[in-house]
Amino acid sequence: MEVTLKKLSKSNERLKWLIKEKALTFGNVTLASGGVSDFFFDMKMVSMDPEGSNLIADALLEILKKENVDYVGGLESGAIPIVSTLCAKSWIEGTPIPGFFVRKKPKERGTMKLIEGNLKENSKVILVDDVTTKGGSVLQAVEKVRELNCKIDKVITVVDRLAGAKENLQKNNIELIALFTTKDFGV
Repeated sequence: MEVTLKKLSKSNERLKWLIKEKALTFGNVTLASGGVSDFFFDMKMVSMDPEGSNLIADALLEILKKENVDYVGGLESGAIPIVSTLCAKSWIEGTPIPGFFVRKKPKERGTMKLIEGNLKENSKVILVDDVTTKGGSVLQAVEKVRELNCKIDKVITVVDRLAGAKENLQKNNIELIALFTTKDFGV
């Protein structure tokens, strides 16, 4: 399933506007993938904004309504605010979806867990991400969640930078669904 501008609702148009106004910045920046870019999506400016977080969750819930999913999660830290709002809104809508996040490295105290929150073995999981470039970050989460024999066949990202994430995820039998791509922002 591919989400395109032709299918966007007014609320998704508003989300696109918020991303362009609040998250898209220009200047030389090193990305998590190790690449260098002249633009950056600082998605926490939208995913931690009251309106933006609700619009992201609404868009994701529209997609998740068509899925049979037990849990939703993602890699720290970009997915945390998205998953939190998504869980809350799913409960309000009467279709609660518990959430979790995957740490990049184990916590050094307490339980020393890599996966925090709600996740049980042998579950159907969809991961979310704020921005995908090559997919390396979200594949870290995929690896850890699959160690629990969970089934992951979809990742939903807010923005796909169109730099290979879709292809890299396909190699791992995962479909990438993007709410937006860099083309939607003219970059």
